[in-house]
Amino acid sequence: MMTRAKVAALRALMKKNKIAAYYIPSVDPHQSEYLPECWKRRHWLSGFTGSAGDLVIGLRKAGLWTDGRYYLQAADELAGSGISLMKMGRPETPEMPDWVIGQLKRGQALGVDPSVISVAAAERFEQALTDKGIKVKYVARNLVDQLWTDRPEPCLDPIKLHSSRYAGETVTSKLKRVREAMRGQRTKVHVIGALDAIAWLLNIRSKDIEYTPVVISYVVVTDRTATLYVDPRKVNKAVERALAKKVKIKPYDALAADLKALGRKKPRVWIDPVFTNRRVVDLLKGSSYHLAASPITAMKAVKNETQLGGFAAAHVRDGVAMVKFLKWLGNAVRKGGVTELSAARRLYEYRAEDPLFTDCSFETISGYAGNGAIIHYAADEKSDTKLKPRGLYLIDSGGQYPDGTTDITRTVALGKPTAKAKEYFTRVLAGTIACTITPFPAGTTGQRHEMFARQALWMIGKDYAHGTGHGVGQYLGVHEGPHSLKNLVTPPLVAGNIMSIEPGHYEARRFGIRIENLAYVAKDGKLSSDELTWLRFHTLTLCPIDRRLIDRKFLTGEQRNWLNRYHAQVYRKLNRFLDREHKVWLRRATKAI
Repeated sequence: MMTRAKVAALRALMKKNKIAAYYIPSVDPHQSEYLPECWKRRHWLSGFTGSAGDLVIGLRKAGLWTDGRYYLQAADELAGSGISLMKMGRPETPEMPDWVIGQLKRGQALGVDPSVISVAAAERFEQALTDKGIKVKYVARNLVDQLWTDRPEPCLDPIKLHSSRYAGETVTSKLKRVREAMRGQRTKVHVIGALDAIAWLLNIRSKDIEYTPVVISYVVVTDRTATLYVDPRKVNKAVERALAKKVKIKPYDALAADLKALGRKKPRVWIDPVFTNRRVVDLLKGSSYHLAASPITAMKAVKNETQLGGFAAAHVRDGVAMVKFLKWLGNAVRKGGVTELSAARRLYEYRAEDPLFTDCSFETISGYAGNGAIIHYAADEKSDTKLKPRGLYLIDSGGQYPDGTTDITRTVALGKPTAKAKEYFTRVLAGTIACTITPFPAGTTGQRHEMFARQALWMIGKDYAHGTGHGVGQYLGVHEGPHSLKNLVTPPLVAGNIMSIEPGHYEARRFGIRIENLAYVAKDGKLSSDELTWLRFHTLTLCPIDRRLIDRKFLTGEQRNWLNRYHAQVYRKLNRFLDREHKVWLRRATKAI
């Protein structure tokens, strides 16, 4: 069934349910960024494959809202669908509630499945629409599911324990910390729906979502008990033994009845409004609420010494794979026959040589020439482009290892680069370095600090339509809050955070440039005093940056010195894991400029 036919069938269901518009977010009941196949409803209906994009189908018009990472991709994938692309962040783009108000009349209703809309999003819609006489109607049976007759089954891969030798903290200790936070807010119950929070809290992992080793589940923590709601077919004896006396295990579908029973006791419940769906609150009817971010969000964002050591070790092994890939790439492209997909597969194979490698941390962005300008480009059999010995190639990829998650972008010259390409590349590099080397006082937010990454581009009137960086989980989500380096107000950066630093420059239909390293935040002992604590980034990623694309005059002396020190460190930490041929290549690739 084509997109237009699917939309037409959905509109018929909408009329049957007395709904004038239907909201289909890109998330699942756990507000996940990446979804299991069985919950990719927006993708199935619209054809848009990006990880971020919310869809509203009206009786006459339809719109999909997404951010700058996906403008080009969404335009291509929505072509001919009858769904309008709404470019978020553009002044001409209406906010979704305003668009709905423009489409609906007083007395009409916007429909949504309450299990896939967060408490916060539901409140925003209700506040905006109610004033205009438009209702928000919660439809228990998802309308898309009624059309999607061949939905895949959920994953039944068994739960695996995440050893404390990687986590650096036991489940008992984590539950104690969560309960201490609950007492501080006078709450007796905390309902946890975010899958990465559950995986972190209980030191469990699985393969329920591609690229993100989490377990589809809920957890309810009280002042005395903790209960994991999960498909019992995924639970083995080892997990039962590990969680015994700390955590009860119940079927996933038992949550609804238990929440209803809890609500009748009228407890004060901690609800994270961003990561808890509206259906949970409806089931807890009778309770009072503390609506705030889960304490787990901040806890898991601060890596302990064991985790930081694991990240460092993972990046050595990941760096070895990247060196093998980059050396192979230059030779293979000259010989011919390499495509975007085959290059991505080869990098996967190099990572898979490490016995600890379990998966990619996201779908590899392998973009040649103009495809590299599509910020979150995903090559497929239709778009797969042959790499030629000219132009630029962008590879943004990462690996999942039990001791750490990696995320790296490198832009590579496949032939002699133009002067303009070298200037743009060097200005992007200057931004990566400036953001890395600039110390900052405690209390500094990512919103404030990320401007260092943009300065060299701003000086020539250029910018990029994505954030400069995001937090990264340990063997969890490659995108992790609450901290970020973007133009949003988020909590101040603190020691133990791991962030990506990834400025870029994109020329539509021509090329894309991005340079990304991961770095951790630590106290700066030299600058700190009794009056003020200073922090700085320390780079984890170990991989050469293409010297052929660097024009020295666009780097300051301090930036050149940092690059030379960085390349010396890359060689020092990786060369002992390489054979002679790769050592020679790496020595040349890390030569001082």
